[in-house]
Order: sequence, then C-alpha cells, then structure tokens
Amino acid sequence: MPRRILVTSALPYANGPLHLGHLVEYIQTDIWVRFQRIRSHECYYVCADDAHGTPIMLRAQQEGITPEALIEQCGREHRADFADFAVSFDNYYSTHSPENRALSETIYLRNRDKGHITTRTVRQAYDPIKGMFLPDRFIRGTCPRCGAPDQYGDSCEACGATYTPTELKDAISVLSGTPPVERESEHYFFKLKDFEPLLKAWTQGGHLQHEMANKLNEWFEAGLQDWDISRDAPYFGFPIPDATDKYFYVWLDAPIGYLASFKYLCDRNGLDFDAFMAPDSTTELYHFIGKDILYFHALFWPAMLHGADFRLPTAIFAHGFLTVNGQKMSKSRGTFIKAHTYLNHLNPEYLRYYFAAKLGSGIEDLDLNFEDFTARVNADLVGKVVNIASRCAGFINKHFHSRLANHLTKEALFQEFAAAADRLAQYYENREFGHAMREIMALADQANRYIDDRQPWVAIKEPGREQEVQEVCTLGLNLFRQLMVYLKPVLPMMAEKAEEFLNCRPLVWSDAGTPLLNHTLNRFQPLMTRVEKTRIEAMIEDSKEHLEKKANPAQANGPLAENPIAEIIQFEDFAKLDLRVARILKAEQVEGADKLLRLELDLGGETRQVFAGIKAAYAPENLVGRLTIMVANLAPRKMRFGISEGMVLAAGPGGKEIYLLNPDEGAQPGMRVK
Repeated sequence: MPRRILVTSALPYANGPLHLGHLVEYIQTDIWVRFQRIRSHECYYVCADDAHGTPIMLRAQQEGITPEALIEQCGREHRADFADFAVSFDNYYSTHSPENRALSETIYLRNRDKGHITTRTVRQAYDPIKGMFLPDRFIRGTCPRCGAPDQYGDSCEACGATYTPTELKDAISVLSGTPPVERESEHYFFKLKDFEPLLKAWTQGGHLQHEMANKLNEWFEAGLQDWDISRDAPYFGFPIPDATDKYFYVWLDAPIGYLASFKYLCDRNGLDFDAFMAPDSTTELYHFIGKDILYFHALFWPAMLHGADFRLPTAIFAHGFLTVNGQKMSKSRGTFIKAHTYLNHLNPEYLRYYFAAKLGSGIEDLDLNFEDFTARVNADLVGKVVNIASRCAGFINKHFHSRLANHLTKEALFQEFAAAADRLAQYYENREFGHAMREIMALADQANRYIDDRQPWVAIKEPGREQEVQEVCTLGLNLFRQLMVYLKPVLPMMAEKAEEFLNCRPLVWSDAGTPLLNHTLNRFQPLMTRVEKTRIEAMIEDSKEHLEKKANPAQANGPLAENPIAEIIQFEDFAKLDLRVARILKAEQVEGADKLLRLELDLGGETRQVFAGIKAAYAPENLVGRLTIMVANLAPRKMRFGISEGMVLAAGPGGKEIYLLNPDEGAQPGMRVK
C-alpha cells in the first residue's frame, strides 16, 4: 500500500560552503528518499538554509552587504552543490521566509498562551565597544579548568570542559578585542520540564536509535532545564511578538524551517499542509540529523510541536561524523574538502556509492579512506557492474542489430536476482545501505561468472552458435538491468544513462521482476570511468591551496609564487621600525577614493590620521574601538585626500581578503610591539 512520507535533513548554515562532512547526511537522506520513490510511495524531501543568527549578521557587516544578500548568495552556492551531487529536494528554501516567520509566531504564541513560556532576568557578557550582547562563541579566553589559552566562551577544545562565559579567565570579545562586561537583560524561556512525561514516553517509544534513546536518559536524570529562546538586538532573525528589541533565538525557528519549506511546497503544488501536520495525521515524518544536534531535535522540537498542537515526528535518524584517512578533516593536510573542490576533480557518484557502502543504521563515524575509495569504486562499479553491460552490449549492437532475444536461457538465474528485491528493500528501508551494497555486488559477481563461463567472445567465432551468444548476452543485460534497479537510489545519474542505453522508461523497483525481451537497445556509451589516483592527489592539493590562499596569500600558487620574498634586510634595518598598538577611534569613507578608509588612531594620548586601503574588506562601523598595529615612525605622506601619518599592518592578497593585525589581549594603545 502506498505510503505518504515527509523527509528532512538538518539545515546547513548560510554562512559558508558545503564540505564532504555535510554531504554524508544529504547523500544518506537522498538515497532513502529515492528508494521510497522508486517503490512508488508519495515521498517529499524538503530542506532549507539556516539563515539567522549573530554570525551571519556580523559577516554581512564585514563584507559591507545586507544579511539578505549574504544568505541569497550562500543559498545559490548550496543549491548548485546539492544539484551536482544529485540530491533531489522537492523544495530547498530559507528560514528567512514569510512562511517561517508565520509558523514560528504560531508555535510560539500557542505555547505562550498555554503557559509554556516564561521570562526572567539574566546576566550576560556584553561588548561595550560593539554595543551588543555576545554569543558564547564570540568570547575567548583561558580555560578555567585546565588553563589552556584562547578557548571559546562555552567549552574548551583542549580538555573538553564546558562552562559559562563568566567562568572564562582573561575573557575578551573576539569582535573588539576588549574585555566584555556583564549586563542584565530580560529573556524569554521555553519551559521544557512541562513536557517531561511526554518526552520520556516518546524518546523511549521506538522513535530514536537505541544509542540515542539511552543518551537522552542522561539528560532526564540531570533534570530538564528551561530553554532560552530569545536574543537581544542587534540580531538577525524574527522579532518576538509583543516584545521590544527581542528576537527568536536561531534554534527556535531553524527546525520550524522544515515545516516552512514544506508549507511553501504545499502552497505551490496544492497539497494540504494542515492534514500533513495534524496530531492524528497518518503521514510519516522523518528527520535525518547529525548526532551532535540530537538534544534540540529529540527534546525541544517534539515539545514545541506538541505544545502548538502539531503532530510529532515518526522517527529521528542520527548519523556519525566523517573522518578522512582515519583522522579528523584537516585543512593543512588538504582533507577538509569542499563540495565544489571535489566536483572539480571527481564524479559525484563515486562518493555517493562509497558513502552508501559504508553507511549503516547506527551513529558510528564514517571514514573516507582514499585508497579504499579508489579500490572499491574501481572494483565494484567499473569492474563488476559496468563491466557486465560493456561485455554484452558490443555483441548485441554489432551482431544482432541491437536487439535482445525473445526468451531467457537460464531463467532460474534471473529469478534468483529478482528474489533479492525484498531483502534489499528491507536493507534500504532500515538504512542498512552497506549491507545492500554488499549483496548487490555479490549478485554482480554471479552475473560476471555466468558470462565468463559461457564465453560469448569464443562462441561468436564459431559458426552456428550465434543464437547462443544473443541469448547469453540478453540474460547478461537483463541481470545488469536488475542491478541498476537496485542501485538506482544510490546512482541516479548512472541509472539514467543505463535507461538511455536500454531504451526503456525510468526504472522502478518492480522492474526487477520482469525481463526485457525482444527489445531494441541503443548504442552503448561508457557509463562510468575509473577513479584515477592523480585526480585525488590534485583534489587534495587544491584543498591545501585553498587554505594557503586564506592563511598565506603569497603561497597561493606554489611557494611564494605571486608575492616573492623581497630583498633580504638585516636585523638593524628591521629594528628601525617603531611598531605600536593603536586603537581605532574613528573610521570613515573617503570621498572619491575606491580603496581607502580614513582612520583616526589613538597611540596612547596622541592621535594620528592614517589612510588605509582596506575599504573592500571592512565596513567603517566595524572598525571603531578595535586595536591594531601601526608603523608609528613612518614619514608622513601627502595624499590628495590629506596627510597619512603612519601605516596600519595587515595581511592578504587584496580586495575583501585583507586582515588587520590584532594585538593579544591586554595590549593598550601606545605600547611598543616587540
């Protein structure tokens, strides 16, 4: 009986490009969705860019554009990468949408009116220079547990400790380089504990993987806490109804973005959104997520939905993280690979197949080992599956006018392949893709053994055996067709090429049980080429170069290729420079100048004017209050805009990629840099 299914993947943040770690989830979800569709179920797959929050607001300011322009640009890049990896969304949207605002307000107001929202005064870190409260990740300092320097305001990467920003030692704002102060603010909280009985029953009711359900028990034992759902202005997000200068925290409206994306699809296609989301809905709702965001999805999300009289998810499927060659992805090793960098060098279906071959229903991390990747793709896809078609097609095209025989000589083998459909369907349904790929490749081995045993390349040379060759190759190509049915959720692009060659309509799951006979094929074209080691090496090098362009522009195309080291100087020459800490008191545009900003710098009682070519990289208002380094004893230079009385130090290739040097915490204007 056909099912009605709604599926989502976690929302990528609209603040940067996709990388291979992201793609584990979207490829896993897409394979499952395509499987449901090929089984003729009504299955919708929606997602969106997570487009709100302080980081997006600040990055937009730094680039001198609006947050809306930033998220639109990022959205275009994400959509292009997803399309190239054949991720088949029915709708890909943005959380910054009218549908999301309306649904966020509805869910909030329904919970508020039922008494599930409360307010109280909190003390938070505040940047007096920037005039804003600071998210934990915008505060850095010394870990209060192990003493490691330069740690985030909420957790230590050295020892793993978690703490509040007020516990951090020697804390500074990463925005201005100044110590934050504490200020009070009224915040809005979601009373999660109101839903404890419901959540205990739901999390232990088969809606989560066993490991995840056990993990949630730890949070119940520690006691559910109220959830802070508000942020103070300035903030890029949706205003809270009936509040002044308060905005919904990004994690409130982000999961609602799933529903907003689906609402847009419903309005566009004439679907009944309310019927899908009613508490008694028979629609299945599944969320695929990373294991690190389970708390939000398995506790806050079902509680918010229930409080607003919406249905709860059918299940939440969590997955592990991606490692590369057994280690955490690394920019310095070139294994932090962006989606578009991969696409510049390799077939996206190599990665789809490799992930499928490694994925199961648990939350274990997945390792992308490039030696194994090369061997598995070349052996399985090229050496086994494609090999069946390429071996048989030549004989059919050349000797039989591209026409298949009208019967199968060894129907038992075809039926054995057909009988695998139910087992493979169960593997796909349970997200045991690795098991499915192993069984499919075992079938491919059988098909190749059959062709090896019958040796059509020998038989075609012997008079009177032509019909035998046609029958052998007809069965071989039908076995290939069955394999492509089973692989189509994983390899949709290769399946489309196979359908073109087979001259048939798009394959569906039931086609595995019906042979293609007395049928004319099209000319065979190569379906997939081998993975070349040199392409993997080039991809890794490109990933390293991308890092070097950011960190050391002089080495963007080989060691110091574009910016060779200048003439060597002696230490005595360098010692002549008087480098001083300066605070930027004022920054403004220079009328008639394409690249310059005019800066007023405090050198500890003395004020200097400097014209700096950093206009493309910094908005003037983001520089005020910031500490930087300047050459204080540079001779004044007369310019047509005025006199420049020094030089600020920066690194970068130019344009938007310019980075002012910042002194360490504790520096004061006028201090000499040694």
